[in-house]
Amino acid sequence: MPDIRPTPATGALVLNATYEPLGVVSVRRATILILSAKAVCVTDGDGWLHSSRENLAVPSVVRLTRYVRVPYRKTIGLSRRGIFARDGWRCAYCRGPAETIDHVVPRSRGGRHAWENVVAACAKCNHTKGDRTLAELGWRLPARPGAPRGIAWRIIGHRVPDPRWADWLDLSEFAA
Repeated sequence: MPDIRPTPATGALVLNATYEPLGVVSVRRATILILSAKAVCVTDGDGWLHSSRENLAVPSVVRLTRYVRVPYRKTIGLSRRGIFARDGWRCAYCRGPAETIDHVVPRSRGGRHAWENVVAACAKCNHTKGDRTLAELGWRLPARPGAPRGIAWRIIGHRVPDPRWADWLDLSEFAA
């Protein structure tokens, strides 16, 4: 049995008692839920957790033993990392590696700080565009920006999803 320790960045998907995805918690929190009988492990992750009395497989997916009603927000919060993840870490203008975010309609010209007006951009394109509109430069966006959609975005946001979560989440939108 290899001794693979979980990294701090790993997490566990939490499912409701009805197998509906609720969110992602740390491996430590998932283990505490299992040990306190508030959840059961559905899918094991990589590695083992050791105590003086037992060895426990690192949980990757846990299911709560009791149903929990959770109200979902109607919109997904705008964040820098979320914009980069939505755009596949690529510049919306030249498709090079993105380093910054850019407002398609500059804020000084009445543009809002919203999913529909913010894109990932490389430093060169962002500097070239400056405080101008796309029409003034003759540039075009390959796709109209918008808020990400789907249960996967609501649950895991910009995190890199674990492939073992595919049975409960549609991970096709993260294939970028």
